[in-house]
Amino acid sequence: MLTLLDASPWLDDLKRRVQHYGYRYDYKARRIDYSMYLGALPECCDYYARQLAAEGIFTSPPDQVIVNEYLPGQGIAPHIDCMPCFEDTIVSISLGSACVMNFTQLADPTQRYDQVLERGSAVVLQHAARFDWQHGIKPLKFDTVNGVRQPRQRRISLTFRKVKL
Repeated sequence: MLTLLDASPWLDDLKRRVQHYGYRYDYKARRIDYSMYLGALPECCDYYARQLAAEGIFTSPPDQVIVNEYLPGQGIAPHIDCMPCFEDTIVSISLGSACVMNFTQLADPTQRYDQVLERGSAVVLQHAARFDWQHGIKPLKFDTVNGVRQPRQRRISLTFRKVKL
């Protein structure tokens, strides 16, 4: 999968490299519309989109995928994926290095939770996890898991979403 993704062009207009499939998402305007349609998902992403729907995680196959590349020391600020843009479910599959994702409850920011995203794992954000908790990844070169300091390496995430138009 990493070889297929690396053979595709990367955009570097953010602090990290990204690829957009299905629809391009405008990070600055935090919006998406019909004019941003790029075409059908490539076969490698479409396979997972159909599997996620077949397993009941999505009600129909997601039609938008963002591929993010995180190098050691890169992260993503705490956020909630655009509510008017995407439906209830967000799924992110981790390839390459593991890392720790941080969750913070909006109503009570003292409520925090750290989750290790192992290589090959998927995180599913639905309902309260999708709308009431921010998620982010601190820009670190190491994570501490069970008291053990682990160096980060290159991590690729495939984030699947269903666009609301």
